[in-house]
Amino acid sequence: MDPLLVVKMGGSLIGQAKEIITVIQESHRPILVVPGGGPFADMVRSYNLPDDTAHWMAIAAMDQFGWYIASLGLEPCNSLILQKRHQVLLPYCLMREKDPLPHTWEVSSDTIAAWIASEMGAELAVLKSVDGICSHGNIIPLLREPVICDEVDPHFLPFVLSHRIPCTILNASDPTRLSAFLRGLQVTATRVDTRF
Repeated sequence: MDPLLVVKMGGSLIGQAKEIITVIQESHRPILVVPGGGPFADMVRSYNLPDDTAHWMAIAAMDQFGWYIASLGLEPCNSLILQKRHQVLLPYCLMREKDPLPHTWEVSSDTIAAWIASEMGAELAVLKSVDGICSHGNIIPLLREPVICDEVDPHFLPFVLSHRIPCTILNASDPTRLSAFLRGLQVTATRVDTRF
């Protein structure tokens, strides 16, 4: 069987969600989708709440986006055991039980997805509406150490590197790029090299 892939689906891709889910459903690889918070988390952010409150409300926002993804044809789940080949995680109950990460806006759904991938021993693909991580206007094709960037939260790269999680950050605004990636083809992206 193909190895499990955790796919973090950024909230900025909500407009392409139907096409992205179709691509995932066509893949033979087992895939667990971790939703971002998207517009639901943006609303939480707008209220300038205390860190603990904002943390849990933002994770609840991930559940909301997750239910939307489920409505497009993926079976929802709330544990790290994949029951079907393709599922979407509703992370709130799991994160309340485990509470593994700091309660700060510097930890986003990107790092939550990295923690999930680490717990499951899985590769991680982070779907964004940008081509990867940039430095001086250029995509970094291969990263071996953390960099300061706007594309992922500040905790993400140190977490991925320290936990040796194979990871690719790619643009799924055009779902054909995700389709190519899932078929093992080379695509424009940033790959995090965790081999020391």
